[in-house]
Parts: sequence; C-alpha cells; structure tokens
Amino acid sequence: LGYELKNPVIAASGTFGFGYEFADVYDINVLGSISLKGTTKNARFGNPQPRIAECPSGLLNSIGLQNPGVEKVISEEIPKLSKVFSGKVIANVGGHSVSEYVETAAAFNDCEKVFAIELNISCPNVEGGGMAFGTDAKVAESLVYEVKKRSLKPIIVKLSPNVTDIAEIAKAVVGGGADAVSLINTLVGMRLDLRCARPILAAGAGGYSGSGVLPVALRMVYQVYKTVGVPVIGMGGIASAYDMIEMMYAGASAVMVGSQNLIDPWACKKIVEALPAVMDELNIDNLRDIIGKAHRD
Repeated sequence: LGYELKNPVIAASGTFGFGYEFADVYDINVLGSISLKGTTKNARFGNPQPRIAECPSGLLNSIGLQNPGVEKVISEEIPKLSKVFSGKVIANVGGHSVSEYVETAAAFNDCEKVFAIELNISCPNVEGGGMAFGTDAKVAESLVYEVKKRSLKPIIVKLSPNVTDIAEIAKAVVGGGADAVSLINTLVGMRLDLRCARPILAAGAGGYSGSGVLPVALRMVYQVYKTVGVPVIGMGGIASAYDMIEMMYAGASAVMVGSQNLIDPWACKKIVEALPAVMDELNIDNLRDIIGKAHRD
C-alpha cells in the first residue's frame, strides 16, 4: 500500500480509540500502525446502553460507531495523535449509504497522517449500513468502485464473517478496486440476562470478538489468501505473538489486535516485545518469509 510498517502489529479499529488515549499507558510508537476508531460523515452518539456483555473467551459489543464525525476527526483527533505517534495510520470509515462512504473516505485525501482507508462494510451494530454492504458481493463491489473514484488513498476493505462464502466477497471487493482486505470483523452473537430472560445488550444482538473467534478467523484468512492477489490483514482473537505468527502462516501480511486491548491495555506492546523470542523459538529469520507458509508444499 506504499507504506512499510516497522512491525506487523496494528491496533484494531474500535478497540484503541484515536490512539493518543493509550499514550498515557505506554509509548505507542512501538506499534506498526493504528486503525482509528470508526468514523462517519456526521457525529454519531452510538447505540443505547448497555452495549458491552462479557462472554466465555471474548465479549459482545454493540457500540454503534460512536464518533465525532469526520471533520472533527481530521481537525482535532488526528492532531492529538500526531503529538504522540510518529507513524502513519489507517482511517476506518463507516456509513449508511454509498454517498456517505464516498464523502467520508474522500475527506481524508489531504490528510498526510493517513496512509490508507479501511472501509468497514461489516459492522453488525449499525442499522441500515455497515454489514448490509458486506454480505452481498455485487453491492460490496459497487461500493468499493464508487469509493475508489474519489479516494486518493489505498483502500482496505474490512470483511464480515457473517456470510456464506467470504472468499466470494473478497474477490468482489478486489474486483471493485480494493488494494487490500482485512478480516475478520465480529461474529453476531447474544447473551441473555438469567434474571429477566432478556438480552443483556440494549440492541439485542452484538458483535462477538475475542480469543474464541481465532479458529474461525484463521480459516477465513486462509481461504481469502488463496483467492485474492492483494495483501491480507488478519484479525480475530489475536492475543499473543504465537497467535500473530499463526495468522501470518495462514496468509496475513500484518495483523490487527482488537479485543485484547480492552482486556489488557499493554497487549500490543507485549506482542511486539515478545516477537523476537518467538521468532527464535520457531526458527524464523524474517517475517516476510512466513506469509502464507501454510499454503506451501
């Protein structure tokens, strides 16, 4: 995508705010990059509370893309981040319509801090948008095509696991002009309150993420890597350097660490620091050499 990461560890959108919040915890310059909190054209308050529920081996969320809108992200949030993070970042873009996706993505054209746009066509927590674009191959392809006509940044498309054939969707978005794909977004799940027999989340269902989804994510990254000829960014349940290596074996060129940041604020830092020892243990000299290793004879 025209930008070389110092390492393959990227903080995933929706789990790391706009990045500068974590600078009080550790020096975030150890990261390869950051995918910013999901951004829409206009400010969004998000879904009603409660919107977080714990699960075995993970959590459910129904945040609903709460954000201050793209103008404030560019004028206020990114300048705050620039003071504490020297690298470039990924802007995560959501929307309710094709025109909203296009306008929001194009708003970042002159933002030097952003090296790529991650189109979130797979969010299960936004009515009338998000996942609605990511479950139909033709719709997804058309959306990417329209965004590419206006955006000057490389386009990463974030794919939903809540489909029959994720490889088909991946092929479609690459056909529309996607420069890379990232996967997986959250699975759709639910928890019930045993005292009142009602969903814990105010929205009913939400996105399930965490270590419990890693096997699903690995399988889908493996499938997509075989299908498309663009870089794949893997995510879903990554909590350690071992998980990261496994994801790269499946075909990921880089990984995004998500829910683990909410469990352990130092998660990304720990993975970066543990990586050299894990590479030595597994006799890995260069991470580039292991991308897609599981596919080789």
